[in-house]
Amino acid sequence: MKKKGKATQSQDPIEHVQRIFKERGAQALKEAEKAMLSEKIESKKVRDALSYFMKKYWLDTTRPALLSLFCEAVGGKAQATEQVAVSTILTSGAADIHDDIIDGSKVKEAGTTVYGKFGKEIALLAGDALLFKGLTMLFQSINQGVSLEKLSALWDVTKETFFELGDAEALELAFIKRVDVTPEQYLHVLEKKAAIVGGYAQIGVILGEGSQDELTHLGRYGKILGMLILLRDEVIDLIDINETRHRIEKESLPLPIIYALQSPKIKSALMPILRKKNITLKEANLIAEMTRRKGGVERCMQLIQKLADEACMSLSGVRYNRPKLELLIRAVAKI
Repeated sequence: MKKKGKATQSQDPIEHVQRIFKERGAQALKEAEKAMLSEKIESKKVRDALSYFMKKYWLDTTRPALLSLFCEAVGGKAQATEQVAVSTILTSGAADIHDDIIDGSKVKEAGTTVYGKFGKEIALLAGDALLFKGLTMLFQSINQGVSLEKLSALWDVTKETFFELGDAEALELAFIKRVDVTPEQYLHVLEKKAAIVGGYAQIGVILGEGSQDELTHLGRYGKILGMLILLRDEVIDLIDINETRHRIEKESLPLPIIYALQSPKIKSALMPILRKKNITLKEANLIAEMTRRKGGVERCMQLIQKLADEACMSLSGVRYNRPKLELLIRAVAKI
């Protein structure tokens, strides 16, 4: 029998990472739910929306787990990240709700979104509540032993990464239903979005009292990890035909399609479908198939492999947790 927590060559890296995230993030998720739902909110609709989000939808153990892994990577203790991890769960949840409103996403892989279940107005207010509660808890971390100097550094990272994310979302609005977006333009937006994971890495390093070099290298690793996660989603969105159709109708085109459209022949063949207000599942499937045949998915996979190699190289000076951080890369790069 294999001992719990020990990785072997035969273990699926995705399953192993999922177990690590669950073990490391479950307590922070529980505390985030308790903190958010303890607020006195008179509106029953907003209370119900927050309860639904925290108890049934936003089961986010990834972010607190990442903070603990990055903290330990520089010799810190995972417990040092607990209060900030709760804050991160809430603020990232707010960003997710607001993003669903922008994208018109009523259903996602996790289920019916708050926007889909409660409507735009309630979703917006619930997102605001999560944001302010999360930021409040970040500042309250000073009561849990976080020094004023560390808190100032944490705030700087949080501000910079959320502004970067917001800027990326704003830039992406200009890509909606456009077929002339270049891969370089779209990758620029993805890089800005990926800054949020780089920010988590920096927060973990700050809490673990890492050096400036560690802050730089792990911040770089985190940003690459963020890019890999986003690129993986771009490929998966093409595999899920319902998501492919939603992306074509209401959002920016998935990167594999953007790659395929660089071929004038493919662009000419797909334009009549892409310009339609509503497309059928059959048409979405045709677009996905033509994209695969033209190498759109293959180009994404090549980029994923290239970035995965870069991420592993950036870990050369990491003192601790290197096997787990390399495992993360293998899991994300596997589709």
